[in-house]
Amino acid sequence: MNNKNYTLRVARPTDNLEAIAKMYCQGLGFQRLSQFQDHQGFDGIIIGHPKEPYHIEFTSEQGHQVGKAPTRDHLLVFYIPDQREWEKACQSMISGGFQDVSSYNPFWDISGRTFEDLDGYRIVLQNSSWTR
Repeated sequence: MNNKNYTLRVARPTDNLEAIAKMYCQGLGFQRLSQFQDHQGFDGIIIGHPKEPYHIEFTSEQGHQVGKAPTRDHLLVFYIPDQREWEKACQSMISGGFQDVSSYNPFWDISGRTFEDLDGYRIVLQNSSWTR
């Protein structure tokens, strides 16, 4: 898999389709890229940045409830090295409706902040560059 033209999609179910999509768009500055209704019983919203090779898909199966996140350690992590940009992003998460929580893994609290959505899934905004 050496193709640099791949796009990463993280997909997960939710019982709060519209509210979750709105939270992530406000909190992370994403845009609604696409959506679908009744695709073999599923509705969905795909969000992200149009020029980035990753996006998030939220789905909801009609007549089915999925409940909350299975653990507090299900994370999406975004590395934001610039201090001002990181602070602004953290404020956007709060404004978007995310809860500021302590991380289950204390490592993420050293240089980052953890935010929880309506479904209990968590986003870490890490104030550093990713290094190997």
